[in-house]
Amino acid sequence: MRFFSDTAAEFVPAVERVFGVPPRVLDGSRAVLLAGLKLQLEAGERELWLIERCGALEHRIGYVPVRGSIEQALREAKEQLDG
Repeated sequence: MRFFSDTAAEFVPAVERVFGVPPRVLDGSRAVLLAGLKLQLEAGERELWLIERCGALEHRIGYVPVRGSIEQALREAKEQLDG
């Protein structure tokens, strides 16, 4: 029997646990919106991008590699935003 991990399936609940607020889900659960910040999984769920949104404009402000746990990558992203 084969087992596989679907990082995207854990993404939305993990965002809520780490950031403490329910996110707005965008793009089929691979991107979420928290106020003016968009968190987006890319490159086969191996990259987590932090994107600042201002109306229709987007500006990529950071990147965190996803190595194993999506929750750990989200904690690193939160540290980047807070620090």
